[in-house]
Amino acid sequence: MLEGSAPFRGLPSYDVRVEISPPALAWPPGVDGAARADLAARAAILLASSGLPDGIQRWAPSLHLPLAARLAAQARALGRTLVVGVQGAQGSGKTTAASALKTLLEGLFDVRCAAISIDDFYLRKEERARLASEVHPLFRTRGVPGTHDVTLALATFDRLAALPAGATMRLPAFDKAIDDRMPEDRWPVIRGPVDVVLFEGWCVGVSPMPEAELALPVNALEREEDPDGRWRTAIREALAGPYRALFARLDRLVVFQAPSFDVVLGWRREQERALRRVRGSDAGMDDEALVRFVAHYERVTRWAMVDLPRRADVLVRLDASRVPIAIEARGSFHAEEGERGR
Repeated sequence: MLEGSAPFRGLPSYDVRVEISPPALAWPPGVDGAARADLAARAAILLASSGLPDGIQRWAPSLHLPLAARLAAQARALGRTLVVGVQGAQGSGKTTAASALKTLLEGLFDVRCAAISIDDFYLRKEERARLASEVHPLFRTRGVPGTHDVTLALATFDRLAALPAGATMRLPAFDKAIDDRMPEDRWPVIRGPVDVVLFEGWCVGVSPMPEAELALPVNALEREEDPDGRWRTAIREALAGPYRALFARLDRLVVFQAPSFDVVLGWRREQERALRRVRGSDAGMDDEALVRFVAHYERVTRWAMVDLPRRADVLVRLDASRVPIAIEARGSFHAEEGERGR
């Protein structure tokens, strides 16, 4: 935290900034214009039949497709399973992006891929109830660091990395409708070997915030239900402890950056409305319940907006409509020729 600053004030400048219209990510060396055009045409067919939102096709040629090409090349060069974090706030489109990457990696680059959400490692309901009793009542609500089974996540990564050709394993799955982990016989099955693991989630890759950031509550939930800071301190300790080991497994980190936390709340409202359209008016949360639910995520979401742009391999800045307005990259994800850097 900068001296004299308020908690989470401002976003940092990125060490490599790329702003173009439309924004685009660099292709791997050696992929010429003809090859790009062929891959783009095939990608359009794949994505059109994937069941993903139509909007993904607009940005795939400049973002998802070159990113998939980069990841495929890096996985082959690495010689072991490549673990890629895909982070974004609630409603940012990170899950859709991970699904698109999986479709492209497998369909165009012959890369065997596992897509996993951090949500699927939530503690069981009874485990969160015990955590709420022993540590803080707010841990009853799933979501924040401290409410995931990190041991299970690490074991899953280990098994995926060691999965032989032709062997199968089940991937953990969480059912949000019942707020509990699915029975193991309902977990999806994946066949080895696995070249790339896409690990997506709202807090993937986040580091512990400075202790000084914990002094002031960020919303009414913290002010009224965590007045002594025990809950937010426990969250920080989780990030500094088991989650640090989990996120250390990431070889690459892709971040979809929301313009503000207020926008995140609006995106989450859209998700609830969509749920009610599909499942009926009784589904999902009303606005009061939603505001309270999202408040659990606010502190870490705001901190992620400060923390992750400094460390992401690829940072995709979004506007309020989830449209990419800039792509910022570092290292092997350098800017495409002809882009403007500043």
